[in-house]
Amino acid sequence: MTGAAEVDETMLYAWVALSAALVMGVAALATAWAQSRIGAAGAATLAEKPELSTTIVVLVAIPETMVILGFVVALVIILRATGG
Repeated sequence: MTGAAEVDETMLYAWVALSAALVMGVAALATAWAQSRIGAAGAATLAEKPELSTTIVVLVAIPETMVILGFVVALVIILRATGG
């Protein structure tokens, strides 16, 4: 027989997993959107000024920090909920 406490704990883990997945999904979508804009502008810039290639590579890499921070937030959500 399943007790109310076990059901509540199961629901807690379900909400924790959903919130962590949502954090990662939103961070990934935001990064993809930013990189698409930066990549298009960077390609146009490189066509006119090839000497800016290092700057463009750095600008394309900067949005990746959003995914890294999203992963850290998801990890914190999971660890705090599970007591880890």
